[in-house]
Amino acid sequence: MEIYQQISANRFKTVLIMVLFVVFVTTVVYVFSKALGYGLPLVGLALIFAGVTSFGSYFYSDKLVLATVGAKQIQKNDNPELFRIVENLSIGDGVPIPKIYVMNDQSANAFATGRDPNHAVLCVTSGILGVLNKVELEGVIAHELSHVKNYDTRLMGIVAILVGFIAIAANFFMRSLWFGGNRRDSNESGNLQLIFLVIGIVFAILSPIVATLIQLSVSRKREYLADASGALLTRYPEGLASALEKISASKIPLKSASNANAHLFIINPFTGKDVKAWFSSLFDTHPPVEERIRILRSM
Repeated sequence: MEIYQQISANRFKTVLIMVLFVVFVTTVVYVFSKALGYGLPLVGLALIFAGVTSFGSYFYSDKLVLATVGAKQIQKNDNPELFRIVENLSIGDGVPIPKIYVMNDQSANAFATGRDPNHAVLCVTSGILGVLNKVELEGVIAHELSHVKNYDTRLMGIVAILVGFIAIAANFFMRSLWFGGNRRDSNESGNLQLIFLVIGIVFAILSPIVATLIQLSVSRKREYLADASGALLTRYPEGLASALEKISASKIPLKSASNANAHLFIINPFTGKDVKAWFSSLFDTHPPVEERIRILRSM
């Protein structure tokens, strides 16, 4: 598949997943409202609450992430070659030059964060600088800059709000049942509301899991898109493919990695977490490295 076709396919799949996610959220909210006998205004209040709680993380998530991983900002004279690579690729991609941070960690990895290209941060580990050659490092940097240009951080923030809203709605529904909050809707028959009640309980149990799976699916599609966009930027897919091989071959775990920031890194930062079982793979934040390499080398 050509690079442009890969980019188009990945964008279409992301849009499709997002549309289905919104439909899923709307369906869950409708069932909960009918089961409890409340109107949609209460759901609107829950959505506002979810949005307010996500507001702070949207504007300050980059600072929180950098603090948790112990990254330090560097200047041009600290690593002139890294700065030249970032500057040249940023200019070629038409995005502002991001701030550059380095994590003092022997694990080979990298990530980008920031709510938009004007507030972007690029972070690499000291380990990746020692493992990759210039062409491979260019591939990694191009991948991360593609995340910035594609507004992946913003998209994942929106997805996180939807996931958080589902969790809040499910929790509110179960608490309302527990404390006797269910009330009879005068427009519904008793049997019909009982049906909604049973469906609502099933949704309350399963919907947070389904929402998380959708979130992870979006994350994996954005990794494929960043791979293709990065390859288009460098015009050399083999550079990123070779880099992914070297990075995945490293068995040194990233000390500061957590479930909260794992999705940001170019590959899964948890050593030995690549489980081959289909069910386990549903909960991976990244697509299989072997598949990413295969696609890059087929471009």
